[in-house]
Amino acid sequence: MTDLANEIILHNYPQSPVAEKVRVGLGIKKLPWASVEIPRLPPKPMLIKLTGGYRRTPVMQIGADIYCDSQAILREIENRHPAPSFFPANDAGLMWSLSRWTDGALFDLVVKIVLGSAGDALPADFAQDRGRLYLGADWVEGLKAANADLPHLVAQMRTQLSWLNGQLSDGRAFLTGDAPGAIDAQFFHVVWFLRGRFAGGPAVLAEFPDLERWEKNVTDLGHGAMSELSAEEANERAKTSTPKAIDAAITNDPQGLEKGMAVVISPDVDGGEQPVEGTIAGASTDTVTIHRNDPECGDLHVHFPRLGYRVTVV
Repeated sequence: MTDLANEIILHNYPQSPVAEKVRVGLGIKKLPWASVEIPRLPPKPMLIKLTGGYRRTPVMQIGADIYCDSQAILREIENRHPAPSFFPANDAGLMWSLSRWTDGALFDLVVKIVLGSAGDALPADFAQDRGRLYLGADWVEGLKAANADLPHLVAQMRTQLSWLNGQLSDGRAFLTGDAPGAIDAQFFHVVWFLRGRFAGGPAVLAEFPDLERWEKNVTDLGHGAMSELSAEEANERAKTSTPKAIDAAITNDPQGLEKGMAVVISPDVDGGEQPVEGTIAGASTDTVTIHRNDPECGDLHVHFPRLGYRVTVV
């Protein structure tokens, strides 16, 4: 029987590379989870009822607790399910630091390669949405530049893939040794995206046999035990649940955040997204949590990473 109070619900869609990162994380942990398939493009009305405006993929839900951004999602999965660890080499600080590369500059590079290589073949609505999200307000010129600069972009990716190949050249199964960790999921989603969405990806990856061996090892981990759930069922789960209490005091906060303070939260990089409004329920060096109420989903705690998100007091 499913423990609804602790059931992991992932709002995602199959083609999402960032969702693939989390799905691999669930495979590392061998966890059961429910999948709610969301639209690839806005509007996403059922999801927005939970998040208050956040529309990126994926979002994790556990009862009435909503986790936005894969950084917050992986951290919470580790908190709730510490074994097997996402950090088998006992170097969590270094791995989180490296994840800022995989999720930042490296992912931005593969996005430019994928979108730039597609050129005029991209559907107009998809080009506009993803272009604005990843390339900024001047996304039309950004797409043109990525297309014209494609050989250079691939050369930049090839160099970094060679670093990974070198890390794996001693025969290790995973990036930090014999056991998989979060850093494998974080690197894998970039490689998965490159192989699956860039026509030249397989040829580039074929240059690196140890990287391809690792890629197969990660693929073989699977995605845990997935079941399907409708968006309506997920929202009902939220309505009939109570958010997890946050007892920890907020100390030494650089922005002077206090519980009950009204704020809006948005990504640091402007992707044309709607800020999320709420009141502070908790804040630490790593996360910020707001309380909000939705007429159909009830009281919710929405959790964001502190890194990469702007909290503005209103």
